[in-house]
Amino acid sequence: MNLDGTHVAMVTPLDKDNNVNEEEYRNLIDFLIEGGVEGILAAGTTGESATMSHDEHQKVIDIMVDQVNGRALTIAGAGSNATSEAMDLVKYAENAGADTALVITPYYNKPQQSGLYDHFKLLNDSNDIPIIAYNVPSRTGIDLSVNSIIDIAKLDNIVAIKEANPDLNKLATVFNELEKQDLSKDFTVLSGNDSLTLPMIAQGARGVISVVANVLPKETSLMVRNALEGNYDEARVLSNDLFDLMDVMFIEASPAPAKRALNLMGKNVGGLRMPLKEMSEENDVILQEIMKKYDLI
Repeated sequence: MNLDGTHVAMVTPLDKDNNVNEEEYRNLIDFLIEGGVEGILAAGTTGESATMSHDEHQKVIDIMVDQVNGRALTIAGAGSNATSEAMDLVKYAENAGADTALVITPYYNKPQQSGLYDHFKLLNDSNDIPIIAYNVPSRTGIDLSVNSIIDIAKLDNIVAIKEANPDLNKLATVFNELEKQDLSKDFTVLSGNDSLTLPMIAQGARGVISVVANVLPKETSLMVRNALEGNYDEARVLSNDLFDLMDVMFIEASPAPAKRALNLMGKNVGGLRMPLKEMSEENDVILQEIMKKYDLI
């Protein structure tokens, strides 16, 4: 499976009653694909999956698969802190026709490394859909170790990892081990931090699952493609140009800044599910000043 490129961790548009806004969801998918991204992720962290009901989770996957209609890779968020629930979500993603499922490491219960491996192995053995593991210790409280990453890379259906641990030394060790064990051809590493995408590609990553691409899909995709093609001078300029926007996307809890930016751009993605709330007035001013630099408002 070719996972090279820019995949967008989509926000979930909500209507005035805080329900999923299907029309705007479809419009946003079209905007992103027209911007040149290679993949769309529904029901990820940026999509507020933690506050979705099961029905809503399934609904956004169905909308994504239908609206993308083969124009880009479809990635279904399918993780849970309960292995049984993750199993159901992965199976739903497979039956819905998604190309791959993104499975976060189980959060809150902080399983042992052996438990993390068993979690992914059971999902691997019980489904045919390719799976991207998602490691984001800042949100889950647990970090997939280098050994665990190498172990799950040996599983047939675990085809990639979205790595959001910012430790580039750890990542260098992962790439070294993947090469040593002849796993790098069949296992893809994707950046989970926009600002680290360029250095991660230089180390061996093949793309990003991006937040900033919600707002600037064309520019993000161009930066990633240049990096993958070895045009590092061009990629560096583009990455540096994007840095301020990448940074402000996390001035408050994501996806609050991304949703506010899209609303300011006229995309009508609505508000946030509690316990998240709208940005502070002070940070909103900072966001708007940065958006003006990019001629977004």
